[in-house]
Amino acid sequence: MAKRDFYEVLGVSRDADDDTLKKAYRKLAMKYHPDRTQGDKDGEEKFKEAKLAYETLSDAQKRAAYDRYGHAGVDPSAAGAGFGGFGGGGGGGAGFGDFGSIFEEIFGGAGGRRGGGAQQVYRGADLSYALSLTLEEAALGTTKSLRIPSWDACDTCHGSGAKPGTKPKTCPSCQGSGATTQRMGPFAMQQTCGTCGGSGRIIPEPCPSCRGQGRVQRQKTLEVQIPAGIDAGMRIRSSGNGEPGVNGGPNGDLYVEIQIKPHPLFERHGEDLHCRVPVSMTAAALGARIEVPTLSGAAEIDLPEGTQSGKTLRLRGKGIKGIHAGHPGDLYCHIEVETPVRLSDEQRQLLEQLDASFKRDGDRHSPAGKSWADKVRDFFK
Repeated sequence: MAKRDFYEVLGVSRDADDDTLKKAYRKLAMKYHPDRTQGDKDGEEKFKEAKLAYETLSDAQKRAAYDRYGHAGVDPSAAGAGFGGFGGGGGGGAGFGDFGSIFEEIFGGAGGRRGGGAQQVYRGADLSYALSLTLEEAALGTTKSLRIPSWDACDTCHGSGAKPGTKPKTCPSCQGSGATTQRMGPFAMQQTCGTCGGSGRIIPEPCPSCRGQGRVQRQKTLEVQIPAGIDAGMRIRSSGNGEPGVNGGPNGDLYVEIQIKPHPLFERHGEDLHCRVPVSMTAAALGARIEVPTLSGAAEIDLPEGTQSGKTLRLRGKGIKGIHAGHPGDLYCHIEVETPVRLSDEQRQLLEQLDASFKRDGDRHSPAGKSWADKVRDFFK
């Protein structure tokens, strides 16, 4: 049976954020959990389907692969499937560990309370930064300074979130635990406290500078090393430079998404480079030694006598050495023979004499034209 679209399974739009995904999954998990469906095979399958959908879409790396390739992009049995990122590890969203916390929120357990009434701890969200590089920067490597948002303790309240002269108070709804428990028959359902939002405290008089958050947003400069050979679509992970965690939780990560600016001369295909090389009609006919560009400077190649437009000449090792490549790729020069324009009277007369000379010799100077004419005759027979 064909797999349903994961966004359809969870009932969310394709641009749904992490909170929306989590709420949608929690709702389905509560409805179809085996403890509630009591052997209902259909409900059990829907539970597994929702779990797989959430596992994929809550992980930034898996979600990117799914959005691009569909189910094939996240199927471990499909060779080469997935999102080709650099820097490895991590992903940006929830892994299997997050399922434990969700189940504990739904069905009770340690996840909501974290032992003895402590406040809930949350990992900070990951950030994504689109970085545009020139082809030269991507090929040779560079260092980039990024300006990214950062959160610092509020200077007015020193991080408490309360107006100077006042203090936060223990939340009366959860008694400081950050979670409340609701019983539904044989089930004990633990969920984030709606009064304090899981912090375990309330602030009667918020700080006017940070509006009770205890922190203010600023900008910080981060130096990122760009490795030589990186390509468009790859990612660099900067651990701990995402949004800060809540209640002492770990910071999220920063993912630098690489984009390559169009180059006026070259196109990159993997480790190989391609460029167009216009040559004069006489150089193509007589042969010549011509100069072509490379990323490391000019190089010379021999243009054979009688070169036709569309011929490709290769310069070995003049491409790019990719991150995982053992040696550089090649440079492919695509020859384009130019027809002369804006001729003088003398040049026109010389070309007319040359054309008359060609016609006297028949088809010997135009092998491609003869072949084409033969094909046309055969077509109309």
